[in-house]
Amino acid sequence: MRKSLFILGRILALDFGKKRTGIAVTDELQIIASGLTTVNTEDVISFLKEYIAKENVDLFIVGKPKQMDNTDSESETLILPFIEKLSKNIPTMPIQRIDERFTSKMAFQTMIDGGLKKKQRRNKALIDEISATIILQSYLYNK
Repeated sequence: MRKSLFILGRILALDFGKKRTGIAVTDELQIIASGLTTVNTEDVISFLKEYIAKENVDLFIVGKPKQMDNTDSESETLILPFIEKLSKNIPTMPIQRIDERFTSKMAFQTMIDGGLKKKQRRNKALIDEISATIILQSYLYNK
């Protein structure tokens, strides 16, 4: 008897920023989170439309920045209009939010632990991509 492999759609996580947005993606089995890229925020929606035209995607995860007292950070005022625009442009895709506190610090520490040189650690696009990966790993761990 031949077993069939059940394949899910990928999950994409976004670390939204005013200038750049880091993007991470899972494998088809939704087990492994990997950094995908960083794109200019103004180009994110067109990038996502192109990506989902080629790949099966089940869900978008968008980071939710919080303060230490668990209130929304100032960045949330920029993220909410983006999410609204994303929902209008890709209405069939569900969007979930996940706490992204400390992801930038964790991303920077990951770069240090990975042995990246000081010049490479200044690459803000790489920090955004790693942050998106951390957001996605956190989602996968807690789902």
